[in-house]
Amino acid sequence: MPSQDTSTLITLARRGLLASAFATADVLSRRSMLRELYSITWPIVFTKITRPAERKRGHQRCAKAFANLMPECADRFHDDVAAVVQEIVRRADRPIAGLEAWIASMARSATVDAHRRRRGDLGALQRPRLPQWLARELGGDEWLGRLAVHVLEWVGVPATAGTGLWPLDSWTDLRAEVRCDWQRSSPELVAEEVEVVLAAMRTRPAWYADHVERPLGCKESPTATSPGPLPALVLVDEHETTDSRLTAAARLAMHQIVSRIGRGEVPEIVVHDVVRTLFCGGDALGGHLAEWLDAELLDEAGLRRVIGAVLLVVDDDSAVRTG
Repeated sequence: MPSQDTSTLITLARRGLLASAFATADVLSRRSMLRELYSITWPIVFTKITRPAERKRGHQRCAKAFANLMPECADRFHDDVAAVVQEIVRRADRPIAGLEAWIASMARSATVDAHRRRRGDLGALQRPRLPQWLARELGGDEWLGRLAVHVLEWVGVPATAGTGLWPLDSWTDLRAEVRCDWQRSSPELVAEEVEVVLAAMRTRPAWYADHVERPLGCKESPTATSPGPLPALVLVDEHETTDSRLTAAARLAMHQIVSRIGRGEVPEIVVHDVVRTLFCGGDALGGHLAEWLDAELLDEAGLRRVIGAVLLVVDDDSAVRTG
């Protein structure tokens, strides 16, 4: 049964007043409306956008339920939900008889447009395809060609795959399906094949610099890993390394939040998106702290606390800049 707030949103939508009500609402009312919009939107996005996309990628487990999404797939899902909510509060300025049906009808175009904007901001290809010259360099190999497209898609995603640069685990499962080779497929083998793909791409240096190297440089640097023991030489204490990561992540977060709010995006959506990406999906926080923050963002009261604290810092910073 819909909540009272959800029923209010549906009523506002039917009267063509949802966009204006959101624009003129006070901070607390706006956050309440956002929570309800998220609760309406995320199941639609998962059903209409995420599930078909995950099946197409060969991620059958991710396609079963939201709770099964791997980290990189969850990132895409949250980005898509935020994009649709942003579009709702922008376009709901006309009478909408059925809010959920309307959201379902516009969800795909909203996510595609947002996806292209994000990729364009990074310099990545907006519609990654396998160029004929690259297919020839890869010897017409079907798997390497598909891996090349996945590489071109992944360089346009701001987050990294945990402590690594590439989502090797999910690509390993895909390799096993494409090659029908469950026995030999492993992250180590896929890492070697990624290097083969990158070497082929580097035969066109200018193209590689524009569409791989430049967007790749916008990713948050992952923690270096090695198959052997960690080096014995440590030049700084662990807390100094942690502080350095946090400082870098905080600066990047401030830059992204201020820039996106300045472009007219909804502040609460921007804060949720940036904080989740940089501090829950990256390595700026330790495992336990990242888990705690992720839980806060999933809890309504916790989400309000996080958004309020971040916007207060942003407001203070803006006052300093303009004072």
